Amino acid sequence: MNRNLGSHHAAERVSNRRFANAMISPTVIIMLVMTAYPLIFTLIYGFTDLNLMKRNNVHFIGIDNYAKLLKNRYFLQSVFNTIKFTLFSVIFEVFLGFVLAVYVNSLKRFQKAMRLLILLPYLMPAVTVALSWRMMLSPNYGIVNQVFEALHLPVYNWFADIKTAFPMLVIIDVWQNTPFVFLLLYAALQSVPQSQYEAAKIDGANTMQQIIYVTIPNIAGNLALCALMRTIDTFRLFEKVNLLTGGGPANSTSTITQYLYNFGIKSFKFGFGSAGAVLMTIIVLILSSFYIKRTIK
Repeated sequence: MNRNLGSHHAAERVSNRRFANAMISPTVIIMLVMTAYPLIFTLIYGFTDLNLMKRNNVHFIGIDNYAKLLKNRYFLQSVFNTIKFTLFSVIFEVFLGFVLAVYVNSLKRFQKAMRLLILLPYLMPAVTVALSWRMMLSPNYGIVNQVFEALHLPVYNWFADIKTAFPMLVIIDVWQNTPFVFLLLYAALQSVPQSQYEAAKIDGANTMQQIIYVTIPNIAGNLALCALMRTIDTFRLFEKVNLLTGGGPANSTSTITQYLYNFGIKSFKFGFGSAGAVLMTIIVLILSSFYIKRTIK
């Protein structure tokens, strides 16, 4: 009797396992097709001289593409620009997102309205954001320069001036993506025990001390997660740079993605572009490892 019952349970477990495998197999197949397949071929193409204009004449060239990239001063400048842009953007976005989250969480009224207003920039597509800012900062009819003229301040060709192009890209990215950080941190603040704030108040802690000794320790993991996610996303910045500056002036705003687009995709040199994409992925993994280690601890 027990043997028959055990056999029945074993058969049921096998049946359940087969059913579960059948249910998840479509997702696994889609993930393999959409992720593994492009990744494998990107790695392979990086070692070839693949050019879509000469698809029938592809040769294995080893690490030549990587050597060319690492010796190219424009690519190295693009790497430096990307890292600098990522650092500035992530620092400002995490800081401002945290400040906004703490402020909105402390409001007694109009929290819903404030959340909606803050989230509006993040809901807009990147292309729409870039075009809107290009109109506002136009040297000919932009509202920003008109305000500057009315105040008798100097006006600029914001995206053509080497002194202003890079800072403006940082400002635009921070304006659009700070709401994302705000949303994650605001949600994290809901789980902070109010009893800890009450205990801090009894001990005589002021508002700043409560933030430093209660709020930040409770959401430290969320802060690290926001920094990680924004680092990965910011490193892939393309739309704003391509629409607003194209990498100029004088390569001062060129990012890795913009460089690969200019010298790889547009010229159909997919082998060269694939090598650049692999290098960009390695750099992102190196930068992200710091956040991952911090989160695991």
